[in-house]
Amino acid sequence: MTMRLASPDDLEMIATLTSAAYRPYTELLGAPPIPVTEDHALRIERGEVRLRDIGGDIVGLLVVERHADHLMLFSIAVSPAFQGAGHGLAMLRWLEGKAREWAMPEIRLYSNARMERNIALYRTFGFQETGRRPNPYRPGWTLVDMTKEIDVA
Repeated sequence: MTMRLASPDDLEMIATLTSAAYRPYTELLGAPPIPVTEDHALRIERGEVRLRDIGGDIVGLLVVERHADHLMLFSIAVSPAFQGAGHGLAMLRWLEGKAREWAMPEIRLYSNARMERNIALYRTFGFQETGRRPNPYRPGWTLVDMTKEIDVA
């Protein structure tokens, strides 16, 4: 297993994988979650997209913003064909290792309050809820803010 930076050649695959991974939530919410409609080309250009490659198969991806004092996990997606095999947790462990390597004391994320399965996964991995707020881009949707402190000493 490797995690590699995405390139512009990966753009179509990233859009397809993200859409497929979030499809159950698109159906639940009645509209695609924000990561599905994101400008992935810009994210790739900024070096924010990492792909989980296993033997040439891209099984998942992370979209991570690097800030001065924290990492922001914007999106994590696992291809439906590979869900349930621990890839999401493996990518979170990889990200936690990067946070330590980069001396980032915190990983932050936000999720739609109705994405209960994802929120439960984050809690299992040690994220704590820090608040809830209205989604400024989607009236009627509620965001759940979460954080995980990283021991960088």
